[in-house]
Amino acid sequence: MTFEYDAVIVGAGMAGLRAALEVAERGKVAVITKVFATRSHSATAQGGIVAPLGNEEEDHWEWLMFDTVKGSDYLGDQDAVEILAKDSARAVYELEHMGVPFSRTTDGLIAQRPFGGHTRKHGEGPVKRACYASDHTGRVIMDTLYEQCLRKCITFHHEWHVLSLLMNDGACCGLAAMELATGEVHIFHSPFVMLATGGLGQIFKTTSNAFAGTGDGFVIALESGIPLQDMEFVQFHPTGIRNMGILISEAARGEGGILRNDAGERFMERYAPTVKDLAARDVVSRAMLTEIREGRGIGGKDYIHLDLTYLGKSLIEERLHDIASFVRIYLGIDPAEEPIPVHPTCHYIMGGIPTDIDGRVLRDERGTVAPGLYAAGECACVSVHGANRLGCNSLLDLVVFGRRAGISMADSLHDVRRVSPRPDAGRDIASRLDGLRSADGSLHTHALRQSLKETMMENCSVFRTESSLNRALADLRGLRDSLSRVGQQDRGMAFNTELTERIELGHMIDLAEVIATAALTRRESRGAHFREDFPHRDDADWLRHTLVFRGPDGLEVRTKPVTVTRYQPKERVY
Repeated sequence: MTFEYDAVIVGAGMAGLRAALEVAERGKVAVITKVFATRSHSATAQGGIVAPLGNEEEDHWEWLMFDTVKGSDYLGDQDAVEILAKDSARAVYELEHMGVPFSRTTDGLIAQRPFGGHTRKHGEGPVKRACYASDHTGRVIMDTLYEQCLRKCITFHHEWHVLSLLMNDGACCGLAAMELATGEVHIFHSPFVMLATGGLGQIFKTTSNAFAGTGDGFVIALESGIPLQDMEFVQFHPTGIRNMGILISEAARGEGGILRNDAGERFMERYAPTVKDLAARDVVSRAMLTEIREGRGIGGKDYIHLDLTYLGKSLIEERLHDIASFVRIYLGIDPAEEPIPVHPTCHYIMGGIPTDIDGRVLRDERGTVAPGLYAAGECACVSVHGANRLGCNSLLDLVVFGRRAGISMADSLHDVRRVSPRPDAGRDIASRLDGLRSADGSLHTHALRQSLKETMMENCSVFRTESSLNRALADLRGLRDSLSRVGQQDRGMAFNTELTERIELGHMIDLAEVIATAALTRRESRGAHFREDFPHRDDADWLRHTLVFRGPDGLEVRTKPVTVTRYQPKERVY
């Protein structure tokens, strides 16, 4: 079947929904999502969305811009960061007017609390900047945006797996997708396609990301000649539940939670004496793992305690209800009475599909626009997060740049040149799926997936070296060779999850190679990328973005400059 729309958005998280609302004002838009829309990963965000509203103490957009640039380890493009900071208050008030039920102060204003890396007066101390709805902010924003989409009669294709972009003479003119309920491949014709497919955390053994976070959007862009930018920067959130990765939001530390080692010491006072436990995530994760490496993990083991016990049961229930519930369900303990065992968990990718400030995808280091193709959200790199994202900046990124991409597509509808894909565009894709569905190999997807996750966790996570990255690349080459020996037990068409997991595994191997290759190329330490063999930041050689292209002879890395406007690079001190 062939569908025709003015714009097709892949992904139903906050970025995709916010863009769809803009396009729906002037055109026919569809949202394609691998899961049911409200199951998208944006809904799991706990802590909040930042804006310098000044509801509880003085704050200004310039302070937010400075914190974001500093947090990015000066790799964020400052023209984009300025847009993010200036538009933040408008974005939050817009969400409020749409119906998002933010928590309130006693005066009825949107309540705000401190969050990691956010400070007053350019770093003097923590500031209350995160706007929140208890500790399920993502859930209520997602539900509100989805309701607005339904009100505007936006078409949703729930549980469809996008397989490939359709390109014609360098322009994107649609996509091919598999309907999971039937296994059939369908073609979507559209002058605009926007990728908003979220992250890729499932590449790592321990992650806070949902099971669907396998990086599909990154790979279909890479396969269409688009480079991936700054992929070496993978954020590990400090406080994942030990052995599970389930996130304990930074909101817990924003409300006063303390990280303690085996001696009960508040060790962050040594690593970040000004903001302590609310330092940037890369700083806190490395501090925790250093404590563990030096034998100060709890009982000499590989975890640290997050202590909320002195906050009191009533505050925990009011402001950290979901967190407390997770801890009771998964650990069987009451966080008001016992500390929580935590360990850094893969959380967010700062890099992604390169875009300009209006979401248009860029196909090279010169900033050449790929006609018809947009991206926003975690799969995109605008770049506002640089080498490290500050807490609560992700939701702001989604709604600010999702909206800008939607406006850009809507503004261009009246004069866009519509290009049709090849008539046989879906035939090759369907044939490839039939081949995977009938494969007789002896290996299983699950075993290879676990091997991938383990090698990336061991060799390419918080601490990296040339030898560990080369080990990862060697393991990945072996896994790629093994793909041809994967067999398929389920030959059916309807909801063939074994087939979709085989497709996802191919994507995950591709992206793991990109991440390891970019990390091996960047011979410095910056933000979330820490090379033990190059432990210092090198602005002279590496104040640059990396771009990884897929060429005929494998992956190729190029670079482009960072946009620096207001703030010159300085040493990060917390």
